Amino acid sequence: MGQTLTEIASQLRDTDKKVQLVYAFNGTGKTRLSREFKRLVAPKDWGSEEGSADKTDPPRAKILYYSAFTEDLFYWDNDLEMDTAPKLVIQPNSFTEWLLTLLRELGQDGNIVKYFQRYANDKLTPRFNQDFTEITFSLQRGDDESSGSLKISKGEESNFIWSVFYTLLDQAVSMLNVAEPEDRETREFDQLEYVFIDDPVSSLDDNHLIELAVNLAGLIKGSPPGLKFVVTTHSPLFYNVLFNELNSKTCYLLECLEDGLFALDTKNGDSNGSFSYHLHLRRTIEQAITSDRIERYHFTLLRNIYEKTASFLGHPKWSDLLPGDKQAYLTRIIQFTSHSTLSNEAVAEPTPQEKQTVKFLLDNLIDNYGYWQEQQSG
Repeated sequence: MGQTLTEIASQLRDTDKKVQLVYAFNGTGKTRLSREFKRLVAPKDWGSEEGSADKTDPPRAKILYYSAFTEDLFYWDNDLEMDTAPKLVIQPNSFTEWLLTLLRELGQDGNIVKYFQRYANDKLTPRFNQDFTEITFSLQRGDDESSGSLKISKGEESNFIWSVFYTLLDQAVSMLNVAEPEDRETREFDQLEYVFIDDPVSSLDDNHLIELAVNLAGLIKGSPPGLKFVVTTHSPLFYNVLFNELNSKTCYLLECLEDGLFALDTKNGDSNGSFSYHLHLRRTIEQAITSDRIERYHFTLLRNIYEKTASFLGHPKWSDLLPGDKQAYLTRIIQFTSHSTLSNEAVAEPTPQEKQTVKFLLDNLIDNYGYWQEQQSG
């Protein structure tokens, strides 16, 4: 029986587990789940009634929260008039004003730079203005000179925003590990109960992704017992590193059901054993074949399955798995259909022959390779 995201958020909130890892494929509802969780832990309308004498603490007192919405608090001023000084600007609101004031008072700009350069480029340097509301970036050149202000990539921007959040989280853990509250450098984290982190790895290569996961796991393991963590991700690698680094955790697979409700299934083991991505892709394609709802993106899913299977079986090229007499033709069909970029190629509805090709290619894997036959019998 399915649940609403609110019901699942309540389940995550009410557990006594230190860490909960949630894996979900893209588009399932991780970010919406994070919003529901935050709303349950700390409703947004805190202390909003005029004249109320019973104002509650702001949401940040109970939960620190990272998701795509966190990134929306940062935007670019591209200096369109002069085109010389682009800068990243932080949206002013109660949370960002509190965050920036706190980090400035604790002298944490150096740590933000350190974390950012660890995951991006050690020659790329962010600089805060005096009140921590704007950031400019410059690149150190080999001649000991630096570029002027430049606009960084979207991936680098995401890394920077995560570095700001991670620095805040690091400070929260450090303060809470001081046993006597009156001895803490700041009392801002005294009531903190939850940390919810939704997919901080979308722009990282594998090496930096592993490093981020190991660092996050170390911070979680070093946090006080009363602080609980929920981490959601679509990355099998990120999930697996956290799974292996963290000893006391509960693991789930979040799925969206056909009726619009959701399932949160407890899983034992890493993603390879519990909810392998290739099996999900296979089910998705099989459902499309059965319901005659094949679209062109299913060729992209097919190519992904072929690539993963070829890698597992030790083949240098995924096309090696195609039937020999049709290898060149089918390779071209998959490449063309999965990588179409021109507007006149972007036809959503495949031809009947193309739909038959999807079924033929999937059957070829299942029928001719022992790896898939083992998966079927398992």
